[in-house]
Amino acid sequence: MKESLNLSLESSSIDRGRRYSKRHATSISKLVDAFLASLPADDAEDEQLTPTVRRLLGIAATHEPVGIDDYHRYLEDKYGA
Repeated sequence: MKESLNLSLESSSIDRGRRYSKRHATSISKLVDAFLASLPADDAEDEQLTPTVRRLLGIAATHEPVGIDDYHRYLEDKYGA
């Protein structure tokens, strides 16, 4: 379900949004919607993660889980225990 929302933005932000949306064949509404959808649903979750960890979550989700034994083998291989 879509709703209308009036926003007050700096004119420079609006200009930047228009240029970006034109280059990427989208609308400012879709840009704002995508940004808001990317925000965490739970504020506490966001506060616990550093920006680096948040970026890496997408990468980690595509790999199989690694156990402590796998990590120890990695360290042994790397540093020769």
